Amino acid sequence: MTTIKTPKKLIEVALPLDAINVAAAREKSIRHGHPSTLHLWWARRPLAAARAVIFAQMVNDPGYQQGGGFKYGVNKEKAEIERERLFKIIEDLVLWENTSNEEVLARARAEIVRSWRETCDLNKAHPQAAELFNPDKLPGFHDPFAGGGALPLEAQRLGLESCASDLNPVAVTINKAMIEIPPKFAGRAPVGPRLAGDKQGKLSEDWSGARGLAEDVRRYGAWMREQAQQRIGNLYPQIEVTAEMVAERTDLKPLLGQKLTVIAWLWARTVRSPNPAFSHAEVPLASTFVLSSKEGKEAYVEPVVEGDSYRFTMRVGTPTVEAENGTKAPGRGANFRCVLSGVPISGDYIKAEGQAGRMGARLMAIVAEGVRGRVYIAPTTHHESVAREAQSQWKPSGEVPARMTGGTCVPYGLREWGDLFTSRQLTALTTFCDLVQEAIQRCAQDARTAGIAEDDIGLDAGGTGAKAYAEAVGVYLAFAIDRLAMTGNNLVRWNGVGEKAQHSFGRQAFPMLWDFAEPNFLADATGSLSAGIFYSYDPLPLLPTETSGVVKQLDAQSQTISSGKVVSTDPPYYNNIAYADLSDFFYVWLRKSLRPIFPGLYATLAVPKAEELVATPYRHGGKAEAELFFLDGMTAAMHNLAEQAHPAFPVTIYYAFKQSETKDDAGTSSTGWETFLQAVLDAGFAITGTWPVRTEMKTRQVAMDSNALASSIVLVCRKRLADAPMVSRREFQRELNAALPEALLDMTRGGVNSPVAPVDLSQAIIGPGMAIFSQYAAVLEADGTPMGVKTALQLINRFFAEDDFDHDTQFCLHWFEGTGWASGKFGEADVLARAKGTSVGGLVDGGVVESSGGNLRLLKWAELPRDWSPETDNRVSVWEALHHLIRALNQDGESVAGALLARMPAQAEPSRALAYRLYTLCERTGWAEEARAYNELVTAWSGIEQASADVGIVGSQTQLDI
Repeated sequence: MTTIKTPKKLIEVALPLDAINVAAAREKSIRHGHPSTLHLWWARRPLAAARAVIFAQMVNDPGYQQGGGFKYGVNKEKAEIERERLFKIIEDLVLWENTSNEEVLARARAEIVRSWRETCDLNKAHPQAAELFNPDKLPGFHDPFAGGGALPLEAQRLGLESCASDLNPVAVTINKAMIEIPPKFAGRAPVGPRLAGDKQGKLSEDWSGARGLAEDVRRYGAWMREQAQQRIGNLYPQIEVTAEMVAERTDLKPLLGQKLTVIAWLWARTVRSPNPAFSHAEVPLASTFVLSSKEGKEAYVEPVVEGDSYRFTMRVGTPTVEAENGTKAPGRGANFRCVLSGVPISGDYIKAEGQAGRMGARLMAIVAEGVRGRVYIAPTTHHESVAREAQSQWKPSGEVPARMTGGTCVPYGLREWGDLFTSRQLTALTTFCDLVQEAIQRCAQDARTAGIAEDDIGLDAGGTGAKAYAEAVGVYLAFAIDRLAMTGNNLVRWNGVGEKAQHSFGRQAFPMLWDFAEPNFLADATGSLSAGIFYSYDPLPLLPTETSGVVKQLDAQSQTISSGKVVSTDPPYYNNIAYADLSDFFYVWLRKSLRPIFPGLYATLAVPKAEELVATPYRHGGKAEAELFFLDGMTAAMHNLAEQAHPAFPVTIYYAFKQSETKDDAGTSSTGWETFLQAVLDAGFAITGTWPVRTEMKTRQVAMDSNALASSIVLVCRKRLADAPMVSRREFQRELNAALPEALLDMTRGGVNSPVAPVDLSQAIIGPGMAIFSQYAAVLEADGTPMGVKTALQLINRFFAEDDFDHDTQFCLHWFEGTGWASGKFGEADVLARAKGTSVGGLVDGGVVESSGGNLRLLKWAELPRDWSPETDNRVSVWEALHHLIRALNQDGESVAGALLARMPAQAEPSRALAYRLYTLCERTGWAEEARAYNELVTAWSGIEQASADVGIVGSQTQLDI
């Protein structure tokens, strides 16, 4: 049988990581126009990274060009020039400003087509050429774990017909809104009536792409807002500044008599006082009384006790310590004190009250829109009674997850989804859902009037007529309601710095919240219907519409869409996120709005969970069973991809997981990584590369609370050869020793790629190591059993950890690993020093340790002398040189550090290597502050080197440029 000729792709050789990482990090802070604002999804990949990866996955690497046959080893200099040209395309492609820049996209698409035609020409004699290698038609794209849809969207933007599938109905709906719906209705003018006095509509007559669709979402959303005001506006009263308020707060005097729009109502949960003398009273559980901590605008609540009752009043100015602590008692957990009697309120008591349905809420403060920003006003009886009068005829059912990493509110009586909303919120959200259906009917009628044919085929059946178009508009309006549910529930925190409601998914869980914000749905601030509708139409004009998209609800283990397609995917991360449990929060509202449109997709009462590929112990009877479920399921899914994906392209797989999860005698390991990699290899893939791409926000709570990576590792995989040989452990280690030094040098120095940051190095080195391991059918241990992934990773990491420094530095490394900056026993130091070929006296003379009183400790960089001179120090170790460089960088900046480096050029490379080594050690040990210093040095290294070059090597004659 004729072998398919598959030239290496750019992603298998080189990537401009710096440009990709900078663009991906910047993108995380962009809101206006970003597709992620359509609907929340967890762990969504940045569009910049997705674009770059798919482009590099499809473009041939210049070092493996074809000409006069299939050959390798093109002239390196020419290949490098050509590679730089491709890098420039990627560098332009990843910029947010170029997301819809047709000139930049056209260059990228042309490059993809050129490489495709070269590959087709190579394989024109292949028996399946007509089926697999049509030079006039690019292969399609598929992501079987589509999630938030970044990968299918960017494949579509690059000119590929895009397919997405997922088991989760919420993810399927998001993908339909991003890649399937916009191309169907591209170029249509809006059908809704212009909004009264709307200048924007009159000026915007360009209805290309999805602009007309976006305008109709805006118009019918405005109609919904008007209708909501008529139907439930009484539930959202204004607040009038009275003379009585001014008497207590002179700062309110300029607002006397004015009626202000309420932005939010701030509530504290309550339980009956455990003190029998006050058991009639419901006392507040407030974690803080501080409402605004913005400088110059501080405001806080002060409870005023009046006999056996209390009321809340407002204070402005610097908050008291009592205000900062609210009614919280010292210590962790749900421990409070009674505001009336001071007696403790234990967590067990609060849980019992919540489970009995006796937990309530009391209005603490009202936030209104003033002339110059937010105004905080004490609660009124009228505003509290209006909120309590609301009665919803419907509320979502279904159980809130009782076991989640990050916390759950279930033990406190919030068991069902409906319990997460106040009566007013339920009434409003239900009204909005009803209005979506009414808006769809109005839009369909307007579409018929505008001349759009009525074919009676709905959106789900592939229709494009008036009914289908109106349903498409309804999908985006339903997304706005989901956004309201996210920012309008009783787990929403008030942000005292930004002075706004903070949506409930600060972490991927449903932790209990004691004082919460209730935004005004009919205002115009964060948490309002107007804001939700804005974010539903704002990204639409930037979505691609030139090529079609198809989205299906399918299991990745059995789907057949991947056949003959380019595949890039972002599968679930072992046990990191329980997507199905989380997305039920949105599903219950989408189901109410969209079930008539997608009856099959929303047929079940909740999101399917049994088949979800997440290692969740409570679903599978224990940790071991959950791990086996994940391994078997992921292996089946990966095998499905290996068998179906287009053979001319590698498969790219994103995987984000913390590197070190456990620590034992064999070293650090990560069950998630090992299990996932084992699944990939068992499926028949060989790994041809790994790339650490910055895709996670450093500020997200899950990252701040753990040693989670700031990167996703992009695995580049090809189907392993059917006749792959087996090798021994000794042969495997020999290959590692031969290949990894060069790979490590390339990663730290840059080579054909951008230098890899220390935070990512231990992950990146997995690539070349696993490339060796995975090319074989098996690596056999001495007893003939196949080596597992865990052992292979330990061998790779052990290589990375090898110490190749002077004796003093080896001592310092070993001592630091065991003791850090703390003091240790002199005797132990003496034994270690001898073992490392040095002495304690020599280390003291070398300026790296302090020894006194029978103890020894390493000197921190801040303790090193500022006037140190490497020229007069006859015992300069790499350890000493590195920490003096860190001192110079921190105290005086890059130029001084560069001048110092110029005085000891022989220590440059060893110092840099040691910084990488120490960063990895600190990261695995959880020493964040220590790790930061080493990471900062390496990050600044290019600037330091440039400064060093500007100075020239001290004591040498610089070359004249004549």
